[in-house]
Amino acid sequence: MSESLSIALAQVNPVVGDVAGNTARIRAARGEAAKTGAQLVVFGELTLSGYPPEDLVLKSAFLDAIETAVESLAADTADGGPALLVGAPWRVEGRTHNAVLLLDHGRVVATRLKHHLPNYGVFDEARVFAPGPMPGPVSFRGVRLGLMVCEDMWYADVAECLAECGAEILVVPNGSPFEVDKPNIRRDRACCRVAETGLPLVYVNQVGGQDELVFDGASFVMDATGRVTARLAAWREAVVTLAFTRGPAGWSTSGEMAVEPGHDENVYQAMMLGLRDYVHKNGFPGVVLGLSGGIDSALAAAVAADALGPDKVWCVMMPSPYTSQDSLEDAAAVAELLDCRLDTIDIGPAMAAFGHMLAPVFQGREPDTTEENLQSRSRGMALMAISNKFGPMVLSTGNKSEMSTGYATLYGDMCGGFAVLKDVYKTTVFQVCRWRNARRPEGALGPDGRVMPERVITKPPTAELKPNQTDQDTLPPYAVLDGILECLVEGELSLADTAARGYDDATVRRIWRMLDRAEYKRRQAPPGVKITARSFGRDRRYPITNAFTGQI
Repeated sequence: MSESLSIALAQVNPVVGDVAGNTARIRAARGEAAKTGAQLVVFGELTLSGYPPEDLVLKSAFLDAIETAVESLAADTADGGPALLVGAPWRVEGRTHNAVLLLDHGRVVATRLKHHLPNYGVFDEARVFAPGPMPGPVSFRGVRLGLMVCEDMWYADVAECLAECGAEILVVPNGSPFEVDKPNIRRDRACCRVAETGLPLVYVNQVGGQDELVFDGASFVMDATGRVTARLAAWREAVVTLAFTRGPAGWSTSGEMAVEPGHDENVYQAMMLGLRDYVHKNGFPGVVLGLSGGIDSALAAAVAADALGPDKVWCVMMPSPYTSQDSLEDAAAVAELLDCRLDTIDIGPAMAAFGHMLAPVFQGREPDTTEENLQSRSRGMALMAISNKFGPMVLSTGNKSEMSTGYATLYGDMCGGFAVLKDVYKTTVFQVCRWRNARRPEGALGPDGRVMPERVITKPPTAELKPNQTDQDTLPPYAVLDGILECLVEGELSLADTAARGYDDATVRRIWRMLDRAEYKRRQAPPGVKITARSFGRDRRYPITNAFTGQI
């Protein structure tokens, strides 16, 4: 019976589909852990394939590549160094499973298959994986490890089965996407499993961005009393070795206790890492965006500069006859503070050209939102032309309040490859801007100090598509709008229940209609970082053709 066990938590950033690259990342982490005397290196869920691999696992060639990589990694462990606990898609008797594999002594010595397959929100694992049976413990160096793959920790039955079968330490490889409340939820679930079993728990989460999802890491260890005794830093790759010892109360350890980020820092870090990985993993040289002098584009530019470096961010001011001097000055000030390139492209000639071109068709019609939208679309065309000519990805700057209500122009301000603020409500935009002006986030490549003038934050938001226009001409005050939207989107509340929260009934009905009618726009919007519990896209799937009015 062993009295000690050295486990390394490998919080790494895999790339979906990059089997060779992920194999190299696993090897590098193993080498790092070996230097600290680790006996076992634990990786996150499906690290070898990247998570989530989606329909890649339906390709036999992909699964063949995974098996070849596993054989190669298993062979490495014949050198007497650390064993590996690696997540991978794995075929068993003709069915593909979400599995965790123990590689030791040059071979695969144990396999455990995920029992609970999530099929809600952003998850649809039941489409591509088969569920595994209830697992039993795995014996490693005289210690019985209870292996639970991610979702298996969210239910009592798997942990209960493992404890009844003699497990001594619960080990949970995870691919748990970030949401603003997720860190607390994870700890609560872990604490429940610990309380039910009386066993310590090792929680290892991956880090990095994958399309709309971003993973925050924040791996931790919880002792048998439910106390967190080690916590890795959020938003950073890390390999940390912990010495577990057996005592009268069972196994325990202690290690570094990284400070947990606050709400605004988490939101900013999620946007920063999500954008960085989307750009880098897809091979873009940088980004280009329209810098209007408003708060949304200023925040998008700041996130981009911090994520990629100011030299990779190309800002373009595209004034029209309705652009104020304040906007021109504020855009220039933002670019200067961020040390980003700023070019000015006057869209007046494009407006005149479209006006002349469409005049015969529009004859007898008064100008309306059509002409306003042509301004936005002229800007979109200019940005896409720069992207085509020079290669940077167009970064969209719209926020969740706008995307919810359709306060955005298709093929105009909605065009782009990635929408970094897509899941951030306007009220949160204000908060996060003030947070970034007060401090430079860890890992940021942008400047110290302020990144935008105070006037950008305090002036009334406006699209400047006609004289004296403000957002509140069309929308309720953002504090009211965002409160209603949180009820309707995140809460899925009825009209009556939303109004009962203190909102005007007519305003609630109007926002409901705007939310439903904008679904066709959202289907054509670029992906963006998931921040809230209910983002648009993978999370929230409503029909475009939809006659339900919300009335009973």
